[in-house]
Amino acid sequence: MGHDRQIKSLHGNELLTKIREIAKKFPEVIEAVDKFGHTSFRVKDKPFVMMGENGDNLTLSIKTLKTTQQLLLQEQDRFFKTPYIGQHGWTSVSTNQKLNWNVIEGFILEGYLQAAPRNLSKGLIEALKNE
Repeated sequence: MGHDRQIKSLHGNELLTKIREIAKKFPEVIEAVDKFGHTSFRVKDKPFVMMGENGDNLTLSIKTLKTTQQLLLQEQDRFFKTPYIGQHGWTSVSTNQKLNWNVIEGFILEGYLQAAPRNLSKGLIEALKNE
């Protein structure tokens, strides 16, 4: 039995729209809602960004390198290990404060590059170098 916890709040939908704009810039990204109602952005069925909402609790989780995660957890109180999957480098961001979208976009790119097959990540890196 699936849960019906998709993003429903105004704040959640605004955040989802912004995340969608960033994630959809990358090759072969799809958006999916899992059986728990979490919205994820995936490349070749591997998630690199996930969002969920449960009442007033809105979560944004990004696949980061473990070294990036360690730095974020030490330096910034708005980042925390994502429950259940944090040991795999997933880092959550507190969404109740104004977000620095340049920073968030960098972390989403990092997550994409980890999840994407080598040919896609290599092609994206080359395209970014040529911008």
